[in-house]
Amino acid sequence: MKEHLKIILSGGGTGGHIYPAIAIADEIRRRYPKAEILFVGARDRMEMEKVPQAGYDIEGLWISGIQRKISLKNLMFPFKLMSSLSKSRKIIRSFQPDVVIGTGGFASGPLLRVAVSQKIPTLIQEQNSFPGITNRILAKQADKICAAYEEVFRFFPKEKTVITGNPVRLDLLKVNEKREEAQRFFHLDKKKKTVLVLGGSLGARRINQLIETWVPKFEKEGIQLIWQTGRLYYDEYKKYNSDLVQTYEFLNRMDWAYAAADIIISRAGAGSVSELCVVGKPVLFIPSPNVAEDHQAKNAMSLSKNKAAITLTEEQLEQDFEEEFFGLVNSEAKQRELSENIKKMALPDATAKIVDEVEKLAGK
Repeated sequence: MKEHLKIILSGGGTGGHIYPAIAIADEIRRRYPKAEILFVGARDRMEMEKVPQAGYDIEGLWISGIQRKISLKNLMFPFKLMSSLSKSRKIIRSFQPDVVIGTGGFASGPLLRVAVSQKIPTLIQEQNSFPGITNRILAKQADKICAAYEEVFRFFPKEKTVITGNPVRLDLLKVNEKREEAQRFFHLDKKKKTVLVLGGSLGARRINQLIETWVPKFEKEGIQLIWQTGRLYYDEYKKYNSDLVQTYEFLNRMDWAYAAADIIISRAGAGSVSELCVVGKPVLFIPSPNVAEDHQAKNAMSLSKNKAAITLTEEQLEQDFEEEFFGLVNSEAKQRELSENIKKMALPDATAKIVDEVEKLAGK
């Protein structure tokens, strides 16, 4: 295998597509320090900020998805697609990659289509049991598909699909060693419980409404709160900042956030579930009901049925949240049980297995 690997990665729109791509890039760079790595994203999406923060170059395409409802924005889609295909050709011609990797998101489509047309080896990484439309289209021509769930065999050719699990960032593999550092960063009282609330990069309105309702009791009980409201809701909830409550639009150091937490409240996207299994903290999942095939609920229930997490649907929150959450806060035994069981479901070698497949493609 040559040392000067040249890899293009494309994934974005949400953290669920961006961070798996960054994890893969980090592992490639760990193995091949001289590798040249370029990201390609949608130019007005969060990857244009998060990828450079991770230390990688990124090119932006003028691309977005098709609106599911009738919208004037859909009239622009053909022009955006043609523009993105043209720029993808220029990027690939200039960079000359050995392998092109897609982790989902708008920009993956045109980039991988061009790579396939130019006979460049391609790999798709699918995080969910129900693939997004971009990956379902690309899978027919991709050389290799790395997936997290066997359910994808309904959609992808079995002969070129391998179950690896989802990539997890290297900085999350040893979060417990960072606990004191994290507590100092967040100015936490070590004697008090800390709850981390995650609703995704954009935010989750129902989770934010729930936390807002219970802030007075959290403060009364002396519970410290690290509350990621998401970009769409930060201005609405930042007024709750206090000695015990810290609100954030986005958490750039997720390793510190996980390390500081005693209990985590989270959505159940595939990437989040994979990370939380590796982190090994007690989790209460509140799945989003607004996803294809209800896959967040399925992700969460696969853990709950093994006593590795607590799952509450949005409909159950009003009736059951108080009993389930404060029962967990007040039971060290329950916290230990969930922590021990969720660790058993972790696949910490997923990123390495994916890069193994990248090496095979590059070797061809």
